[in-house]
Amino acid sequence: MVAELQLYKMKAYLKSIAYYLPQQVLDNKDLNEAFPEWSVDKISSKTGIFQRHISAKNEFTSDMAFNAAEQLFEENNIDRECIDFLLLCTQSPDYFLPTTACLLQDRLKLRTNIGALDFNLGCSGYVYGLGLAKGLIASGLAKNVLLITSEAYSKFIHEKDKSNRTIFGDAAAASLISAENGVAEILDFELGTDGSGAENLIVKHGAVKYPSSDGNADDIEDEFGNVTNPGKLYMNGTEIFNFTSDSVPKLVDAVLSKNNMSDKDVALYVFHQANKYMLNHLRKKLKIDESKFYYFLENCGNTVSSTIPIALYEAQKEGKANGHVLLAGFGVGYSWAGCILKFN
Repeated sequence: MVAELQLYKMKAYLKSIAYYLPQQVLDNKDLNEAFPEWSVDKISSKTGIFQRHISAKNEFTSDMAFNAAEQLFEENNIDRECIDFLLLCTQSPDYFLPTTACLLQDRLKLRTNIGALDFNLGCSGYVYGLGLAKGLIASGLAKNVLLITSEAYSKFIHEKDKSNRTIFGDAAAASLISAENGVAEILDFELGTDGSGAENLIVKHGAVKYPSSDGNADDIEDEFGNVTNPGKLYMNGTEIFNFTSDSVPKLVDAVLSKNNMSDKDVALYVFHQANKYMLNHLRKKLKIDESKFYYFLENCGNTVSSTIPIALYEAQKEGKANGHVLLAGFGVGYSWAGCILKFN
């Protein structure tokens, strides 16, 4: 029993973060040319996004993940020999099999006596990844975990889907989670799942249940003029908004309770950067002071599982990540996750 308690209390730390954005940029002027009914100002004011980075035709999840990891190693002088486990969060893997994490182990020239796996989660994925990494460290399976988030949603989005094209961008982020002291201790988590909302954010065709789509013959146009089909990303914006509005305040309260804290103990809130309208709605509903609420999406958009680590990197660079920082991810699944990072 004592050994079990000691294992449970074993600490894990976030040591460093780096991220990669593809070179190709899709800005609001480009979208206005494609959809003249949407002005540049309308797109900017509605989403809070001015441009997004889009992976090239021959640039895939593994490429972005590789670039983010190499940047992490170089910027922080990390010896890749120290990595004991590779976790890759993605919903756009290079192949059904093998796992993209295995491809990355080889490409990054990591040791062969390490663990490596993919896990399929969206906007909650980074926080889940921190939890998985902490569990690996607490169990003694790893001392240093390389956590990568990499997503190429643009490859799932119909070219005539103006709503989703204004929101999503591609990116990858890499973090080192360690048993050794780092910039922030990873404290306690709150996780949640509600699969009843699965069809409100989905790419229905392409996997085993529905192997293929008939291409543009299956195109469907909604009441707002967005075009999609079963082989592309579908999002019911109203239902996603309702889910987020209901679940995220409960998530934040639960995270604070799990960590025996209140709002006054939190120095900064870093939420999944869905879009500016949603973030402002949540901030006001939770009565969070704007000075304690971090935004970073203007120049990269909603990068799914990479939004939180990208925002954390920028908050650190600006000197805003101090004391207790509350992370909250939420989205496709439905899935949600939150935790506290205690920065030194």
